[in-house]
Formats: sequence, structure tokens, C-alpha cells
Amino acid sequence: MAIPGNMLSQVTETVDPNTTGWAAKMNCSISKGTGGRSGDGTLRLSSTAAGEMQARTTGFYPVASGQEYQAFADASGATVPERIGLRWMNSFNAEISITWSLTTATASATWHRISVSGTPPLGTAWVQVVVSATPAAGSVVNHFENVYLGVPMRTTGNLLSADAENIEHATLKWVAETNCSVARQAPMVSWPVDYYLAGGHVLALTVTANGNAAAKVTEKPAATAGVEYIGRCYLSPPTSGSTVWVELRFYTAADVLLTSTRSNLAAPGTGYYEQRVSAVAPATTAYATLAVGITSGTAAQVMRIDTAVIATAPVIREGSIIPYADASFEKDVAGWTVTSGVATLARSTPWGTYGVDGAYALTVSSATATASTIRSARFPAGAAAGKSFRLQLYTNVSAGGWTIQRHIRWYDAANNSLGLTSSTSAAAPTPDWWVLTHSGTAPALATQAAVELTLTATATSSALRIDAVQVWEALPQIEVDGDDPTAVVTLTLRELTVGYLLTVWRVTADGSRTLVRGPSGLIQSEAITADQAIIEDAEAPLGVPVTYYVEIAASVGATPETRTSDSVTLAAGDNQYAWLKDPGRPDRNMQVMMAEPPSWTRPVTQAEFRVRHRRNPVVLSDVRSGLEGTLVVFTQTDAEREALHRLLDSGSVLLWQAAPGHGVDDMYVAVSAATEERKGLATDEWRTWQLPVKQVDMPVTVGVASSAGRTWQDVLTENATWAEVLSKYATWEDVFLDRKIGA
Repeated sequence: MAIPGNMLSQVTETVDPNTTGWAAKMNCSISKGTGGRSGDGTLRLSSTAAGEMQARTTGFYPVASGQEYQAFADASGATVPERIGLRWMNSFNAEISITWSLTTATASATWHRISVSGTPPLGTAWVQVVVSATPAAGSVVNHFENVYLGVPMRTTGNLLSADAENIEHATLKWVAETNCSVARQAPMVSWPVDYYLAGGHVLALTVTANGNAAAKVTEKPAATAGVEYIGRCYLSPPTSGSTVWVELRFYTAADVLLTSTRSNLAAPGTGYYEQRVSAVAPATTAYATLAVGITSGTAAQVMRIDTAVIATAPVIREGSIIPYADASFEKDVAGWTVTSGVATLARSTPWGTYGVDGAYALTVSSATATASTIRSARFPAGAAAGKSFRLQLYTNVSAGGWTIQRHIRWYDAANNSLGLTSSTSAAAPTPDWWVLTHSGTAPALATQAAVELTLTATATSSALRIDAVQVWEALPQIEVDGDDPTAVVTLTLRELTVGYLLTVWRVTADGSRTLVRGPSGLIQSEAITADQAIIEDAEAPLGVPVTYYVEIAASVGATPETRTSDSVTLAAGDNQYAWLKDPGRPDRNMQVMMAEPPSWTRPVTQAEFRVRHRRNPVVLSDVRSGLEGTLVVFTQTDAEREALHRLLDSGSVLLWQAAPGHGVDDMYVAVSAATEERKGLATDEWRTWQLPVKQVDMPVTVGVASSAGRTWQDVLTENATWAEVLSKYATWEDVFLDRKIGA
């Protein structure tokens, strides 16, 4: 699978099936190696003699002035460490300079990441990627693959910039705060082949003298009071016994620290472990920042940091009222308490041993075979009275045995308990993790809820792990809504199982089914990535009722769960108008006034043979083709004229939809040379368009262009001013889809 946003071709990225995307630049020969991870092929450099060897991309890639670019690759060299560079070229294809990464600290035959970022110097027109190693002799071999060139990779939704999240460019976005120095290092770190957010450089915090040490991000992105945020980063402690931490801080507009919430890493070793911390921004919050550090460090000890993120806290289940801190236990046991019995509560340890969401879970321990009750804090549930709510949590019996009864305890606005809605008591299933649920209706006056569990240990020294606790209003699992002005049906699917496979059909009154289009093409056995899916069907027919039929299966061939929606009908609209739609770019869809109904032809390929002494010829025919004709439409304003140009610009297959009763079904068409005619006065905005069309099959692999979670916050984080936005993007559509000029 190609790296998203890569300016390099897939052949250059993966070195499959050949090395045509690469050329030797200095002191080496190149060939296709084997044993790669993004495909079997690798770029194999073999040194000609002692000294630095380099290879470069054969392609020249255009750059935009002021835009930062990143290059990374996976490298493998048993004897010689590597580095990667951005080679800046002027308009005459002459080298201006190369921005180099640090050389990796050690050589390793294990695949590891190398990365660099930089901004083009004055006069740059093109950029190339250069990879390098410096052997002490000839015939030394290094391998490279999984190569990326493009704008810096960053986490969507991160309040921090790419240069603060990753340390590929410099350490300017980090500062030593207490008893330490900070610098960039390039240790040999092996990341998964498809994890692109961590790079070759890390931030190294070096303790100055024995004692506590800390560093922090210099950026202070805006934060909103009452919103729960998460801070996270990868931490590598100097020893497995070191106490290293990440801290989320909130400040007032006057830069006064309001709160700081720290989460210690329970490290199982000295590798790289993602540690999370979450907290709700207090009243008067204006800014947030992230800090890292070590408690009781020793002079010269080094802890390393990568991939720093501040974002709104993730939602384990869409609509859940349980804050992330109380649902995932990444810092501690949050607001959970033992209300009766001998049980004790603790965060699981070490990192990664137990957990469904994140790296930790709540550990409940009972020394005796007795009953205990544990309860979460109270959480706002809105005007809950009379509504159905669902509780879901994951459990893992790690010692002994348990019976569990699940409750939701309800409260009014004055914090008075209104009683429980409860499940029956049952033995906790084993082994491994299990999902347990309970549904109940909130009583009158209910505005708050808490999760309560009655846990009975059936053996001494029993231990139970709990994670991913959620409570949400049980809304319909499938819901449809039609929007007539845009001619789009929105299908909402709730309570999906992540990792299962999803197939979605649109069903008309005669029972015929058509697969619905999603971001990757028609939605057929697509992996589910979130518990809720919102699908906008811009190809639904006009003026006729449709329903949606959904299958959800654990695997291909498995018996699926099925869902069927209510019926929905999009208004046919004015008979004089028709829709022209781009299946892959529905934001360009538009209504146009029809000038006259088209006349259709259906060509056929035939061969005619005249036989002597026969009156009639022998004619051999292929199947008759689909409809061909000319759509004649009007645009009435300059805005409509520009919109139709934009719709036609891509040259993609379009969907033509006329109102029912015109004697023609919805039709996918290819538009050839379009003619725009002006009639009447020069100032008249009306135009007549001749659109020659040929009927074609529905495109199958075309996906709906989307922003994949991108929000205005990402635009604000990536750009200091609106002038910077204008310099990076040609259109608002490009802003929405994050398609930068030259990228």
C-alpha cells in the first residue's frame, strides 16, 4: 500500500519491481535487493571503494517556497550506519545544497527508520531524495526501501506542529526546563513498516546532575475550558527502573499555570513506549502544553522522546459519557473507588501487559473469596430521563475467579442517588478479554450516571482487569436521512465492531441492490475502523424510495450480522433541472437547467460481407453499445459557469440524474469535448453548453475524496497566517483535502 501523500512513485517508494526510480550518485553501484518489508525489493547500494556512497532519486520533484518537506526511508546496514538527505536543485537542475539527517548512531541489519525535514533554500525549484552511507572499504552493502517524500507527517488533530511532534528538523520547539539539556539524536529504532509518524530523530533529554529533570514544548496551542484533552508521546527510559513521565499543562491567557497532570510510565524495559495522560481543561483555560521528564535521575542519564501529541481526548465509543481518564486508566484508577468489601484498585503494570485501549487497565484484587462493590465517579448524562443507555466494558480474569453484576447508578442534578439499573449476576468469562454489556432506562429526574460493579471473588487472591468502560445513549444502530438541496442520503451506522468487515447496499423498490461508495471505492468487505460510520451516498436516485442493507462479518465467509434501514426518498425537484455528479468528488456536484431533451444513438460495430449471387449481405455484429448523445444545458450565472468548469476539469466519469418521468434512468457518462456558447449581449451571464456524452459502467474503484478527520484545528496548527494558507493551497477544496501546491 502506497504511503499517503508520497510525491514519489510506488516503484521509487518500494523499489518494486525494479530500481528505475533511483540512480547512483557517488562511489557505488545500485541493484535490486531482496528481503524488503513494503515489498520484497530493496535499493541495494554496494560501495566501489572506501568513502561515502550516495544514491538519489532519478525524478526531480517541484517544491513550493517556504513549505517544509520531509523524506524518510527504512534502512538496513550490518556494518555501516546511514543517513538521508533532501537535495535542493535550481531551475537549471544544478545542486544548491543538501539538508542531511544525522547519521544513525549504530549500524544494524534490522530495518530501522532514517528521516530528515527542511525548507528549500532561496532559488530552489526541485528536490531529490538522497541516501548515504560511508563504508571503510569497497563492496560494503546497505539497503533502503519504504521511501517517502512530501510534506511533514503529523498526527491529524494534533494541536502541536509537525516540528514539535517529531524532531526531524531541529529542537527549536523544545526547551530544557529543569536540570537537563536537550538535543537531537538518531538511534537505531525499528518502527512498523506502515507507521509513518515516528521518524529517525528523537529528542534526547540528558540529566545534568542527580535529581529531577524536565523539558517542555515551547508551543502553547489554544485550549478550551471544559474539554478533555490527551497528551501522549513515546518515552524511552535510561533504565527499566527509571521513573519517566509525560505531563499535560493548562494555562490562562496571562500565561499563569492552572493545572498540571502527570502520568508515569511503568516501563518493562528501555524501548520506546507510548505513554498517555488526559485531563479536562479547567475554567479560564486559554492554552495547553506538554512536558516530559525523569524523577530522581542520575547525572548523564539520557531519556529519549518521540511523537508528541496534544489533542482532544479520544472517544472509545461514540457518545460515551465516561471521560477517557476513567475509561482507559492510562494514568491511574481516576475516579474509581471501592464502596464496600476488601477489593483494592490499581493501574495494571507494567506497560503493555494488560489493556484493550492503550497500554494499561484497571486491576481489581481480592485477597479473600468475598464480594466487593466498586464505583466510578458521576458523569453528566444530559436530560437522560426515559432514555435507554448501554454500559459496555472489557474484562480479563487474570487470577482466581469472579462473578460480576453490572449496574448504572443514576443521580439527579443535586447529586441524589435515584437507584440502579442492573444486569443479572454471572460468572466472568475466561480466558482472555471479554466484552460485557448492560442496557437500562434512566429514571425520572436523572441527569448524571456512574458505573457500579458488584464483584464476588470465587477464590482467594483473585485478580480481574477492566478496561475500555463506556456508557452511551442507545440510539438506532442504523439510521438514514435525505438532504434534498444536495441530493445526498446520509447513512449512520452505530455500535460497529472494529476489525470486522462491512458491506453496504442501496436497495430499490424492485429489490435490486447496488453497492454504496466509500472513501476506498464500493463498500464491500471493508475493514471497520471505528464504532460509528457515517456514509454519504451522493449517487442515490431521485424521487424513488430506497433502503439500505448492511452486512457486518467477522471475516470473509463468516455468517454476517445484517441491518436494514428505513425507507428514504430524495425529492425529484424541478423537472427542468438535472443533476451532474462526480462520484469521487461529490463536493463538485451541481444542478443544471436542461435546454432540451437529448437524442440518443446506440452505435454498433458491424462487418458486412457481400456474397456473389446473394441478394442480401452477411452482417456480423458486436453487441450494441450504450447510449450516446449530447446533453444541452444552461448555466445562468458566472458562479454556475465556474462550477460546471470545475466539475468537468477532472475528466472523470460523471453521473447524470434526471427527475423520474423523463424516460431515462440514472446514467454514468463520459463527457468528451465540451462546448460553451455565449448568446445575446456580452454582459449576459447565461451560457449554453453542449456536452457530448457516452454511457459507461459505474466506476468501481473510485473512492470518495475525504479529509479523514482533518479539521480547522489542523489548518490553524499548520499555518501561522491566512497568507500562509493562500500560499500553500490553490482552492478551498485543496484546503479541505490537504492538497498542497507542489505536493
